[in-house]
Amino acid sequence: MANWEETFASWGKGPGTTEQAKCENAETAIGKAIAAHDELSEMDITVFSQGSYRNRTNVRQDSDVDICVRLNSTFFPDYPKGKTKEEFGNIGGSIEFADYKNLTQAALNQYFGRESVKRGNKAFDIHANTYRVDADVVATFEHRRYTGGFNSDGSHNYLSGIGFDTDDGKRILNWPDQAYRNGVEKHNATGHRYKKIIRILKRMRNVMQEENVDGAKNVTSCLIDALVWNVPNEGFGHDTFTADVRYVLAHCFNGTLKDETCSEWGEVSELKYLFRPSQPWTREQAHNFLSAAWDYIALQ
Repeated sequence: MANWEETFASWGKGPGTTEQAKCENAETAIGKAIAAHDELSEMDITVFSQGSYRNRTNVRQDSDVDICVRLNSTFFPDYPKGKTKEEFGNIGGSIEFADYKNLTQAALNQYFGRESVKRGNKAFDIHANTYRVDADVVATFEHRRYTGGFNSDGSHNYLSGIGFDTDDGKRILNWPDQAYRNGVEKHNATGHRYKKIIRILKRMRNVMQEENVDGAKNVTSCLIDALVWNVPNEGFGHDTFTADVRYVLAHCFNGTLKDETCSEWGEVSELKYLFRPSQPWTREQAHNFLSAAWDYIALQ
């Protein structure tokens, strides 16, 4: 039987210094690509990392980076029911999203070369080299979810996220800043075990995929992050990593047995429900992965 405690201790570690440097190099290069483009350099754009790399839940030898290229001067709004943009003093945006995404592609092609850039439905894949890791670059607008309340200066209050349209016509909204803050808070509240358990489950998924375990197929890193997020803080910080993994798998397995027991579970941002028809995964898929993971390490 495998020495799971020793394995888990190793799997819980983040990428090494060299891998981390290559992640940082990719982020820097993409910022330079946007700054070097004649039109985009004149726009109010913020380039920042998101996802596993920013949240430090990426794992060794599986370290690509997700980079957001957000236009701040145009946004996708979400108003309270019955309200219109005129009531909030908003006007039409300065550029259509499709045009902005095309400009982003032009900037990436110009800087990295067409052969190194592949356009996907959601993001651009920038191929790795000896200096940097693979990068997924997504062009976005700001997304504003108006609360209906007001700030102290009288301006309308809203939650700021990101939004983008896929090439096949779907709009995706995310909240990277809120996810980052919540992840840091939970990591600190669990004696720095939360992110380690996420890494352990991601490494486990990778090994299971390599061994063609059905339950591990198409299980995304984002889903694993969110499942562990929904585990109570007291489930972390046992005497061993094995005990933590046992608690996390059992809690999530039991919680995903039926829709009713996880209908209020959220993503790490707590601004999106984890299981809804709009998500790229299902409760059943999550449950099957958890069951397969439990069986794989034979924690009975």
